Amino acid sequence: MPTRRRFIRNSMVAGAALTAGIPAFASGKAAINSAFTSGKAAINSAFTSGKAAPKAGVAGFASGKAAPWPDRRPAPRMRKFRSNAVEETIKEIQSFLGADSELAWLFSNCFPNTLDTTVNFSEKEGRPDTFVITGDIHAMWLRDSSAQVWPYVSLANRDPQLRDLIAGVINRQVKCIHIDPYANAFNDGPGQSEWMNDLTDMKPELHERKWEIDSLCYPVRLAHGYWKATGDTSVFDASWVSAMNLIIKTFREQQRKENPGPYKFQRVTGWQTDTVAGAGYGNPVNPVGLIVSIFRPSDDATIWPFLIPSNYFAVRSLRQIAEIASSVTRDEALASDATALADEVESALAKYARALHPDHGEIIPYETDGYYNYNFMDDANVPSLLSMPYLGTIDRNDPLYQRTRKFVLSRSNPYYFSGISGHGIGSPHTGLNRIWPIAITMKALTASGDYDVLSSLRMLKNTHAATGFMHESFMKDDPSQFTRKWFAWANTLFGELVLDTYRTRPELLKEV
Repeated sequence: MPTRRRFIRNSMVAGAALTAGIPAFASGKAAINSAFTSGKAAINSAFTSGKAAPKAGVAGFASGKAAPWPDRRPAPRMRKFRSNAVEETIKEIQSFLGADSELAWLFSNCFPNTLDTTVNFSEKEGRPDTFVITGDIHAMWLRDSSAQVWPYVSLANRDPQLRDLIAGVINRQVKCIHIDPYANAFNDGPGQSEWMNDLTDMKPELHERKWEIDSLCYPVRLAHGYWKATGDTSVFDASWVSAMNLIIKTFREQQRKENPGPYKFQRVTGWQTDTVAGAGYGNPVNPVGLIVSIFRPSDDATIWPFLIPSNYFAVRSLRQIAEIASSVTRDEALASDATALADEVESALAKYARALHPDHGEIIPYETDGYYNYNFMDDANVPSLLSMPYLGTIDRNDPLYQRTRKFVLSRSNPYYFSGISGHGIGSPHTGLNRIWPIAITMKALTASGDYDVLSSLRMLKNTHAATGFMHESFMKDDPSQFTRKWFAWANTLFGELVLDTYRTRPELLKEV
């Protein structure tokens, strides 16, 4: 089973490579090369001026004339799950934008991609159960699976089957947390993983055991959002309560007030960011109340182990646990414990998670160690500094966030790249000069004004390389050089952006 790292090396796909099982675009590489060669200057000009770029990258649309759009979804009989609410939403967007709209075509491919290709829904012990793979890696990440189904939460009340599917994800995540709260990715039951020889406490149910704070935050976010959207409290059973107590216990262990805790990780690898310094415990930290995250949401090792966006996320998740414990499960002990830890981490963030940047003033750094050492950067993966308002961890109009946002979207951020095809944040995970569509989407979803939304949508429309899908990353000067042809999180998140824009600023969609 290939890893994310191996996919970076093996999936530098040129031309119209498509989701597994979907026929390749008929025009192939020649059409793409022609489109990008002829449209290169225009695209660059468009992103500089903010004007719409020509429809480049799909044969037959260089002239702007309507042409048949090839259906990129699996055949109906091959789709993993059907939601009436999702299908109705696709038709609504198509009707609004018009049959010849490239944006509508992209939305119809991307928005249902998680349901079409990645979910395995069943009932186990009389309760919904849903295993969700990431796409081209057959494993379930707690983060990715939460993010993949999140855009459907707002539709769940219109579709009982969709509601059951999301409840099934929550139930499965609770089981995963009980198996190992330190693991980030799981097999569908006991099985084999190429990482069984990692120097950590591996189990047959685990695909990978990288400790990432956000792995425990995302299931809380999903459960809380599902409850708010549907009113359904059936997911908050004794097993869920037990999992929440385990989350708090794990967070406290990783505050490392008395000792490093039970978790350590090393891997025999040539990739420095795939293993961990300090004999598997990471670089030293000052126990100031923040929580250690040995890995980032990119699955890359942290440099300074207090990963700041993830600590903000932990505060938000702990307060959501407290709300559910008080309002639903009537567990005041759990509510009090979650609130106390949230208050402690929040207080530590106020003291240790701000730093003076020479060009941008006081901003939020990406990492720290509690000794006032800081890593000034941002990564494309979520949680990131850019994505904080999206996760509800800071107000988008907060001056501190606005200064931080200006920093991460500038050349002061070593992982901000700008080229002919676009500009945006990348990641050490994919190397230099590769921009992540997830980060472009996040820029739009956290925007205060129209420009960032419109320019982001145009950039995403012009960089799918004729595939009709989003990817993990693409080269800043050539979108046909991309990683991961089947990455459901990026696809569904793009759908969320289009739907959110339709609900809040519909006029912008017709300008894309």
